[in-house]
Amino acid sequence: MSTVMVVTPIIIANWPVISAAVAGAVGSMGFTLAEAAAGVDVRVSSKNATKTEIELDDSEILSAGTELGEEMTVVRDGVTARFKRDARGSLTLCMEGEGYTKAELHQIGEELMGRVTQQYVYHRVMTEMKNKNMTIVSEEVDTDQTVHIRVKNW
Repeated sequence: MSTVMVVTPIIIANWPVISAAVAGAVGSMGFTLAEAAAGVDVRVSSKNATKTEIELDDSEILSAGTELGEEMTVVRDGVTARFKRDARGSLTLCMEGEGYTKAELHQIGEELMGRVTQQYVYHRVMTEMKNKNMTIVSEEVDTDQTVHIRVKNW
């Protein structure tokens, strides 16, 4: 007997959990944490840079221990992505890059936000399954980044 679950994420977490999901996701896409990127100044934006902002629907970063100004910045090929908690507590991604259109930045941002969401949900699902004493039989990641997890519940 088997069951297929499709997980629709609602992200409610504190900043350290979100930061961990961001850190786990960005590496697989070739992004580098700004603090680790040598010689990259991410605080000064160019006047010619294109900017766009993406808010993750159904997200809430819990305010306990989190300040509004807290953010995480990653870079890749002239694109800077800043994850932050907005005034309403939602996760927001600000994309910026010189030589990119808003549509291109929005597409890169959507893919990045999707990977962060997937990383967050993956860790939540794995944690819950282990807490319920389920045994993970196998795990596969398809070329389209779809994750298949087979478990046994004793």
